[in-house]
Amino acid sequence: MDRLWAPWRHNYVGDSSTRPTGCVFCAAAEAIAESDELPTAGPGELVLARGEHVYSILNRYPYNNTHLMMVPYAHVGTLAETAAEALCESMTMATRWTQILTVAMGVEGFNLGYNLGAAAGAGLAAHLHLHLVPRWWGDTNFMPAVGGVKVLPEALDTTRDRLRAAWQASE
Repeated sequence: MDRLWAPWRHNYVGDSSTRPTGCVFCAAAEAIAESDELPTAGPGELVLARGEHVYSILNRYPYNNTHLMMVPYAHVGTLAETAAEALCESMTMATRWTQILTVAMGVEGFNLGYNLGAAAGAGLAAHLHLHLVPRWWGDTNFMPAVGGVKVLPEALDTTRDRLRAAWQASE
């Protein structure tokens, strides 16, 4: 197989004028600060929930379906620069998401962690974020092993809507 269909990536790999400039996490934080409603388009379209110091957002280029991140509102790149309240809220929000995803998506396990610095794999090293990667038995198959790609069974906006509703229902 030479091609996989992923139309949502066109804006990123196509016309460079449509690529975001600046910090995408700061742009999402700014977008969700402007309204009580979470946006369904633009920089904050994948935000799932907000807290006082952090928000959760789906990863646009996920390792697995429903891969999300807890992101401090403050633009900081290291644990040492991050307020203790934001670190605590990141873990509290991640804990809640593990409970929600276990029920709502049938998740069987999780990988949780920070990629600190570009050498550690951080694609956005200047803005700290905690990854929460849901796992299922058998979620690694021939596609990543042979083809070097992941297949997501659901469009990001559909996943976003399902997870926003699950977050609301858990309150």
